[in-house]
Amino acid sequence: MADTRRRVKLYMLNEDRQWDDRGTGHVSSAYVERLRGMSLQVRSETDGSILLESKIQQDTAYQKQQETLIVWSEADNYDLALSFQEKAGCDEIWEKICQVQGKDPSVDITQDVVEESEDERFDDMPDAAPPIELPPCETSKLEEIAELFSSVLPSPIRREKLAVAIEAEGYIRKLVDLFHMCEDLENIEGLHHLYEIFKSIFLLNKNALFEIMFSDDIIFDIIGVLEYDPSSPTPTRHREYLRNTAKFKEVVPMTNSELETKIHQTYRVQYIQDVILPVPSVFEENMLSSLSSFIFFNKVEIVSMIQDDVKFLTTLFAQLTGEETDDNHRRDLVLFLKEFCTFSQTLQQPNRESFYKTLSNLGILTSIEIILGLDDEKMKLAAIDIFSYIVEFSPSMVRDFILHESISVDDEDLLINLVIEQMVNDTDPELGGAVQLIGILRLLLDPENMMATASKTEKSEFLSFFYKHSMHVLAAPLFVNTTDNKPSRDDYQTAQLLSLILELLTFCVEHHTYHIKNYVITKDVLRRVLVLLKSRHSFLVLCALRFCRKIVGLKEEFYNRYIIKENLFRPVVDAFLANGDRYNLINSAMIELFEFIKVEDIKSLSIYIVETFQKELEGVKYVKTFEILKVRYEQQRDRNRDKHTFDSHAASVMRSSRFRRDARAPDDEEEIWFSQDDDNDDDSSPQVSEILRSKIDSDIDHIHRLWENKKAKENQSDVGDSPPRALSGTKSSINISIKTGSNSSLSSLLSSPDSPGSRSGSPPVSGLESSNSPPHSSSRSSLSANGNISATGKVSNSPLTAAGNTATSKTAHATSPTSNAAASPRVAGSDGSPSASAVTTKTPGLKGLVDYPDEDSEEEEEEEEEEDVISPSPKRPRVGT
Repeated sequence: MADTRRRVKLYMLNEDRQWDDRGTGHVSSAYVERLRGMSLQVRSETDGSILLESKIQQDTAYQKQQETLIVWSEADNYDLALSFQEKAGCDEIWEKICQVQGKDPSVDITQDVVEESEDERFDDMPDAAPPIELPPCETSKLEEIAELFSSVLPSPIRREKLAVAIEAEGYIRKLVDLFHMCEDLENIEGLHHLYEIFKSIFLLNKNALFEIMFSDDIIFDIIGVLEYDPSSPTPTRHREYLRNTAKFKEVVPMTNSELETKIHQTYRVQYIQDVILPVPSVFEENMLSSLSSFIFFNKVEIVSMIQDDVKFLTTLFAQLTGEETDDNHRRDLVLFLKEFCTFSQTLQQPNRESFYKTLSNLGILTSIEIILGLDDEKMKLAAIDIFSYIVEFSPSMVRDFILHESISVDDEDLLINLVIEQMVNDTDPELGGAVQLIGILRLLLDPENMMATASKTEKSEFLSFFYKHSMHVLAAPLFVNTTDNKPSRDDYQTAQLLSLILELLTFCVEHHTYHIKNYVITKDVLRRVLVLLKSRHSFLVLCALRFCRKIVGLKEEFYNRYIIKENLFRPVVDAFLANGDRYNLINSAMIELFEFIKVEDIKSLSIYIVETFQKELEGVKYVKTFEILKVRYEQQRDRNRDKHTFDSHAASVMRSSRFRRDARAPDDEEEIWFSQDDDNDDDSSPQVSEILRSKIDSDIDHIHRLWENKKAKENQSDVGDSPPRALSGTKSSINISIKTGSNSSLSSLLSSPDSPGSRSGSPPVSGLESSNSPPHSSSRSSLSANGNISATGKVSNSPLTAAGNTATSKTAHATSPTSNAAASPRVAGSDGSPSASAVTTKTPGLKGLVDYPDEDSEEEEEEEEEEDVISPSPKRPRVGT
């Protein structure tokens, strides 16, 4: 339960001046972030909602009444009161309020009540405020005038009344007359009073008064008054400087007298603001805003008048680019043009666009190109300033100009190449001009401000041009300085220039696509950049690392393969090890590079780092980066090994399942044959004949290979102690006779078993083309008891009957499946006893090549033997013998 000391009732004064009860709750004081200060909070005791949240203001008057009541005004007609249940709670909150306002808690009111003065009442009612009566403009009244002018500055209404009175009575010219009098009499005290008076007039911030003071006839008198600063022991001779030292150069004769007058006035007022008037304090800063506006609008008017004077601008650019123009005069023209462009920054966007379009039509970029080709450094710097103004406003206009001039201008005379050369050859020890030019080049190369229209794509066109004609100029200092394994020149100025070039190349890697990729690979840029890791300047080393980090950060395998192939992390690792255990920016940058590869799991680079630099980096223990990379590498290697084993097993299974055929499954030719209609026997005979011909070719080729395998096994058996296995009757030849349903017969002569030869070396079969059937052919020919080969592919149990016999075997049971086409043939022993795994035929007189099943199981072999004796289904005789 909350403390009853803080239990309060909240009251608010309504429009009828009556107190309304807004609820009961508990009050606290705490800092509220939203209000940015200590605040009073009252939270309802019923639902916990906030009834009041009021910031304790420094200037708010809080009153303590009757020991348990605190009253204050939050705003106009918005009065609040807290009625405490206990006096102790009221005292605690009162102390918090006094502490914030810096008051003594013993008082009953935190702010003094001040009676409203007559002047303040007039301020509240502007229309009723009386006009200000100015004292007589006399020397004896100068002190009184100065006090009056300074006293009205805090009140906006009174400042307004004073400005109206000064303008109405022509008071400024009267004060100027007093200035002449005091200066003639050398009345220093009066001159100091006049300085204070005119300073107050400036702070009135009225444009109408500025128009009077800055008119041609009295502006020098105003400047003369401001020379007598009371804080300065001697007056500053501003008038003498403006009249004698500051000279107005009319580079091109001006026919507009108003324009010339406006230029003079603007220069003098700018001098008053920047040089003569003291730096305004925080409270006076906004009181001179009208003076800044006066100068601003003067510059806008000057630019507009010059822009409208076509004759003036035409003459200006003709003299600027003319060969007969003197160098001194050309320099003045360039400086005038620079100031002209500086003034243009005050124009609004539509006016500025019109301004630069006018300059472009007059050949401003061509003029800059000519100036940059000269040897005058002052002119070059001014031309670079003008060029930067143009690029900042419209980079597309500059890019369009560069693309058009490339058609007829050599590479060394291109504007962009002249700018790059100016950057490279900057004579400033701090390379201030080079820094400015790098910013200009970045704007020109930034794809974000390149437009894509229906007719052309500015990005692709300009970038293609730049990488073809200008990139070699930009990168030339880098290539020249990195021909060896260490920088050729390592002085400060060269290092700073290379750092600027690397910053721009890093920008290109980030924002350009295939252009920079091709350039980096073809020119081997990264290798050259990493040479700079051996520089003695840390900022250049960091720039090189930043370039490498940007390439790695893209996570593109195009770059990763390039790094791995060229072993480009070797300089990085060497620099990392050379840095040792020193905890500096170089160490942190390199660790971050490897950490990024680890966190992003860039596998190609991770494997490359571990395999190449494992031994060198295994001693780095103060970070876990390299240990984790190694662990991940080993895990990946184990996964790859397991995956390889699994893939090999799966591949063998796939091969087995792919080439194994069911013994009872008909092959493709048999399927076609069985799909023939019974009624079309005669019509299908030619087709069946062709099918059988192809099968016979395959079977004969298979027989050759079986003989070869048999011969190889016999040779192996001769070497060992195993009894020899040979075929009896090897000298006799085998006649093959097959008849189709149309009584057509085929005869072929098989070579003798003594010299079976290879497939390519065996003699051709007479009357039949030799066919190289695939090793996994499922159709096989078998030898009958009388030396004939049955078309069924099985060994016949009895001699074949005459043609048309229905007891012919079918091709549905062609062969037993084999897992390998080169299955070893099995032969009977010389004593007539079959080998252990041989399938014997029922014809005792046959001792030769027989068909064997694969190595699946004995059950499949038994099934095939049963199928040999099973009569075929009475569909139709396929082959008549």
